[in-house]
Amino acid sequence: MSELMYIFRILIAGMCGLVIGYERKNRSKEAGIRTHFIVACAASLMMIISKYGFYDLIKMAALDGVDVRLDPSRIASCIVSGVGFLGAGMIFVHKQTVKGLTTAAGIWATAGIGMAIGSGLYIVGIIFTLLIYCAQIILHSNSRFLASPQLRHLKIEGVDRTGYIKELSERLAEFNITIDEVDVLRNAEEQTFEYSITVETPDDIEEEDILSVIEFDASLEIIK
Repeated sequence: MSELMYIFRILIAGMCGLVIGYERKNRSKEAGIRTHFIVACAASLMMIISKYGFYDLIKMAALDGVDVRLDPSRIASCIVSGVGFLGAGMIFVHKQTVKGLTTAAGIWATAGIGMAIGSGLYIVGIIFTLLIYCAQIILHSNSRFLASPQLRHLKIEGVDRTGYIKELSERLAEFNITIDEVDVLRNAEEQTFEYSITVETPDDIEEEDILSVIEFDASLEIIK
């Protein structure tokens, strides 16, 4: 009967992992349903082994009159460390932007959920699952009240005068746009300049608004 209870705990942990993985899958993240399900089930299994897997040794030792002491927290700490390495594999840097932090944190949290349910803390594990799921939905970066500035690459060609950057900076400031980096290439044949600029823009600014203040040929793309 006890082993059926252990299996039940693993299944509950797996379902909690499915909930978090489903949200990540809907956002096309690196780790989806299968990853979160496996992490939750495995963490639950390891906690069950940590708590109950050595009862036979304790009983045998008791019959022999030997004092055996166990520390279940050791396996728990190893799970936290091990899943930390798994989460690190989700993090990468792309075009000056760090990606995968939320997914890595979700993997780590999912392991905690599995550990809680494997320990028999059903309510704690389930409520934490709902908390993480709601947080991922409500606090997603696309939420308007959490909107953060965007980095965009602005390329301007055919500039026929010097001091243009100062002039452009003043125009962009009207839209709360700031210039981060500027690269200038001089075209000696045509006596013009080509600017490659990284700008930081508000999340809700339209591309047309930016291009409207530029009197030369220009192109704009978001740095993701």
